Amino acid sequence: MRIEPRPLPATLPFLGDLPPLLTRLYAARGVQSEAELDKSLARLIPFQQLKGIEAAVDLLVTALEQRQRILIVGDFDADGATASTVGVLGLRLLGAAHVDYLVPNRFEYGYGLTPEIVEVALTREPQLLITVDNGISSVEGVAAAKKAGLKVLITDHHLPGDELPLADALVNPNQPGCEFPSKALAGVGVIFYVLMALRARLRTLGWYESKPQPNIGELLDLVALGSVADVVPLDANNRILVHQGLERIRAGRARPGIKAILEVAKRDAARITSTDLGFIVGPRLNAAGRLDDMSLGIECLLTADANLAREMAAQLDGMNQDRKSIEQGMQREALAQLKDLPVESMPFGLCLFDPEWHQGVIGILASRMKERYFRPTIAFADAGDGLLKGSGRSVQGFHIRDALSVVAAQHPNLIAKYGGHAMAAGLTLPQENFPLFAEAFDAEVRRQLREEDLTGRMLSDGTLAVEEFHLELARALRHAGPWGQHFPEPLFHGVFQLVEQRVVGERHLKVVLKSECGSVKLDGIAFGIDRDVWPNPTIQWVELAYKLDVNEFRGNETVQLMIAHIEPR
Repeated sequence: MRIEPRPLPATLPFLGDLPPLLTRLYAARGVQSEAELDKSLARLIPFQQLKGIEAAVDLLVTALEQRQRILIVGDFDADGATASTVGVLGLRLLGAAHVDYLVPNRFEYGYGLTPEIVEVALTREPQLLITVDNGISSVEGVAAAKKAGLKVLITDHHLPGDELPLADALVNPNQPGCEFPSKALAGVGVIFYVLMALRARLRTLGWYESKPQPNIGELLDLVALGSVADVVPLDANNRILVHQGLERIRAGRARPGIKAILEVAKRDAARITSTDLGFIVGPRLNAAGRLDDMSLGIECLLTADANLAREMAAQLDGMNQDRKSIEQGMQREALAQLKDLPVESMPFGLCLFDPEWHQGVIGILASRMKERYFRPTIAFADAGDGLLKGSGRSVQGFHIRDALSVVAAQHPNLIAKYGGHAMAAGLTLPQENFPLFAEAFDAEVRRQLREEDLTGRMLSDGTLAVEEFHLELARALRHAGPWGQHFPEPLFHGVFQLVEQRVVGERHLKVVLKSECGSVKLDGIAFGIDRDVWPNPTIQWVELAYKLDVNEFRGNETVQLMIAHIEPR
């Protein structure tokens, strides 16, 4: 692992009356003006810039006026669950008479609006189908829905293929010809924007002359959760959405389901950060879609009954524990596949498969292997009918979805279908094609990346002076975000004397450190350490990459280093 300085612009921008450290941190993350730090809703990009938004609103106004039955078709991850919930709650708030949702079971139907899901949808007798967090690739599914006489509104954020579905309206910032400046909206962000546009139209039509205008800002806690959990880039627009959602949660105004998940995870809602949404709430919500049916997660988010929310949150927590156990077993098996392979012989692009692996957990497995070996990784599971389902995760500088496009073009009929983003993608292929695909994927990674790109690196924001290890700075950094994808939490590095070390919770290293000059004593914790290396009483000095955090214990707050990387010095 290499620790490298995070690049800074040649001239630091003026960002108002900020401490020099914060100015440097923001500048290193591409902030160029003080306005970009304004996280008020008034700074959101106007919905009018989304291509297709007026056609979408036309459909929805007609549906509301005619009291049509609306069915939302979502995805089985946290973004899809929050987007489905936002769609249902938002349309009800705005006056829809009949709104329901349908989420395909990933093990029976797979992803998106397929013709098979349309058949299931027709049993609900909808008049308008709305997709959230999917649909941009559903050419056949949309055709089937249209043939059945349904109106179809696609809301999605994924990259489109060569052919767009012939829906009645299509809203996706990544569709050709859309000039919306932020291409980073999550699926939940797209449907929230559609609701903003619908409310504006209803206002002009006089719907609220005799009744209060609904506050769709009540849904921002869900928008924040889905955006962070889907790991979309936190550009200025997404930071506004996430910040506003976090503020609602901290103020005690979150949905009962989010409150309940935080309670079962023993997290204080008043102190929650974007990191908590990504690593605490998101995985528990995702567990339902990974192991069973995401409907449980959506129902938890939909319910207004706090007691019912707690019951469902407890079920989600149990599923997440099961998911962890399954994941750990799969990791052991994946490592066993690679243990006898010399590093110099290891593929640049890893493809892993075991017939017993769980379809719902292969994405996490791919992520863990990518983090361990610093190379694009795709993990596959048996999908039945002679097919394998793969989930891939990438490294910086390698667009995995585009790489799959190259492989598909070079080897027709090798891949049955694929889709995704720069950093994550999914695909399906016949099992007999796995060896050839693994070879072709490795060749494409080798074409784009060099060996030095696969060694792993951490970008550091520098070292902290002794006088900077204090609570005020730790608190300021915690709330200076929201931090997330493409707007990473500040990471510092330095050399410390190791005073105490012990393992807690099986694989976490708790340490007491002294600053290099020996004048400050600090607590630190490193999660998921290598038990073959730690603890080691012979090691007295260590080099760390760490985040400055606030630790609360029995009402007392102290500075704690959250250690991202530790090695003997």
